[in-house]
Amino acid sequence: MPRSTWKGAISFGLISIPVRLYGATEAKDVSFHQVHAADGGRIRYQRVCEKCGEVIEYADIAKGYEAADGRLAILDSDDFESLPLSSSKTVDIVQFVDESEIDPMYFEKSYFIQAEGAGTKPYVLLRDALRNTAKAGVVKVAMRSRESLALIRAKDDVLVLDTMLWPDEIRDSQFAAPDADVKASKQEVAMAESFVTQLTEPWDPTQFEDDYRTAVEELVNAKLAGAPVPVDASTSTSSADVVDLVAALKASVEAAKQRRTAQKSSDADAASEERQAS
Repeated sequence: MPRSTWKGAISFGLISIPVRLYGATEAKDVSFHQVHAADGGRIRYQRVCEKCGEVIEYADIAKGYEAADGRLAILDSDDFESLPLSSSKTVDIVQFVDESEIDPMYFEKSYFIQAEGAGTKPYVLLRDALRNTAKAGVVKVAMRSRESLALIRAKDDVLVLDTMLWPDEIRDSQFAAPDADVKASKQEVAMAESFVTQLTEPWDPTQFEDDYRTAVEELVNAKLAGAPVPVDASTSTSSADVVDLVAALKASVEAAKQRRTAQKSSDADAASEERQAS
């Protein structure tokens, strides 16, 4: 079981639910140490003051905010303790929204919410109400000396809290928008829609895996075992300029059809073998 990252209460109306939060995700990337290539020694870093050149202990480090005019405001732990954020352990649901209204760009990190003690019954009540109405509760929550906008929603049998970015943390997208004079023809759009239709399937995340991480792990294991390093025989080709979009889309649709036919045949063979085995 993971460690709890936050303990407090969720309040909606006059009902208070004591809860704990647990990280809902975990990184699976391969981690590396920085080492000296000649002898494998670990590279260590020291906290050095650029003014006096001394190595500074962690306990002697404060946070500094530099203003636009160059002035520096130095804040220590006592300054942060005086802020109201540090004691905010109850989150109030201030409104309910449709989950579909929230742009995924706002989501930051997800946490499983676990009820504590007498909070189990009101927890189930809130979970069922959110699930039956397809709504989510909007809250503000203080975690790790930072206040975040967050969403509480029902997922399967649990409540989930998704911390979110503030509106002013989402950049304006207009700089990335294509020139308004660039238009796609009706025929090109129709072919693109056909391609989308051919590749449309129910969402199943188990169909995907991290090929790069797998390759890195194979490489590391080969190095540890002193075996030959595996070579990726796959090659990729790309065209910088697509002159005839319709022709390219037609070819893409045909290739998608062939892949789908081959997949159906493979699934049918696997099902047949499973029936025979049983």
